[in-house]
Amino acid sequence: MNTTFRHRPTWLAMLTLAAAGAACAWALNHPAQAADKQTEPSAAPPVQATTAPVGQQDVPIYRAGIGTVTAAQSVTVKARIDGQLDQVGFVEGQDVKAGQVLARIDPRTLQAQLAQVQAQKAKDQATLGNARVDLARYTSLLAEQAATQQQVDTQKALVAQLDAAVQTDDAQIRYAQVQLGFTTIVAPIGGRVGARLVDPGNIVHAADTNGLVVINQVDPISVVFTLPEEAFQDINRALNDSSARHEPLAVQAYPRSGNELLGTGKLVLLNNQIDTASGTVQLKASFANPTHTLWPGQYVNVRLVLGQRRQALTVPAAAVQRSQSGTYAYVVSADGQTVQPQTIEVASIQDGVAVIDKGLSAGQRVVIDGQYKLKPGTRIVEASRGGAKLAEAGVQK
Repeated sequence: MNTTFRHRPTWLAMLTLAAAGAACAWALNHPAQAADKQTEPSAAPPVQATTAPVGQQDVPIYRAGIGTVTAAQSVTVKARIDGQLDQVGFVEGQDVKAGQVLARIDPRTLQAQLAQVQAQKAKDQATLGNARVDLARYTSLLAEQAATQQQVDTQKALVAQLDAAVQTDDAQIRYAQVQLGFTTIVAPIGGRVGARLVDPGNIVHAADTNGLVVINQVDPISVVFTLPEEAFQDINRALNDSSARHEPLAVQAYPRSGNELLGTGKLVLLNNQIDTASGTVQLKASFANPTHTLWPGQYVNVRLVLGQRRQALTVPAAAVQRSQSGTYAYVVSADGQTVQPQTIEVASIQDGVAVIDKGLSAGQRVVIDGQYKLKPGTRIVEASRGGAKLAEAGVQK
């Protein structure tokens, strides 16, 4: 057996002891460097966070409430005379125009009454004519002293009486014509008719409470809504400003679930008193509604636009954080690597956007997601590009 192989373990042991001795000697000669090397911590990896820039834009100032869509006008069409309903001239659920014939009542009874009073007038006119001829005769005889003054005066009274009778006949004729006109029922307003409440062939009465049909004017249409009494002063100031500009305040309507704008109208009423029971003030807006996106009885979310905040500083609402000392946001440093908390003053938060009064400037970036992992001076990396940033920094995940 070769002696080289037989003594190999001995040589390996000696080399290991020599290396260990050298390391000990270096540690004895450089104690501070050795201690630092053992206690030096590894750098903390950056925290993933989502950021957004501070924007600058015109922001509407509005008050939000819940409203009910109501017809601009609503009329229950009723019969004004008693009679049998002959025919109906409308289709349920269709639009009608003002003056359109909706129904007809059997007119024969009233036609006969009209003919009767017309005949009475003809009779009274004939009698009146004869009385006037007699008056002229008595007047001429009086001049010849062939008649007395009493006869003339009596004849004058008879002529006046018959003339009044003819005037009464005229009034009766007009009344009969009006009554006959009521047999034709027309739409008093334009709008959408509802369900037919009485079928042809039924006897209708002027005292019926239900009527024949209901017409709702749906274009334009109204929205009635309420706002807290605390909003009154803001609304009043905005109304005064809008009156000076001759521009009504805008009102926007949205569905109860969703952000689709149903229509934009104008404020037409600020009620003349505050409801003390509910602590609210009632308002009404008018909307053009050609496509019928608003419908009577519908509940909507309403925004009363009071004005605009010009070139306001805005950030996503998620950037705003709250603490015992107030509101703040994490602001990204100029180099984009670290963050610091910055105290801010928030003017309003609406539609997921916070309007900032103080504490930020346009162009800065703020953290909108991941704040719970942050503290002052924390290094960050954009979450959407986190993998690439970590790779560039050489950080092991």
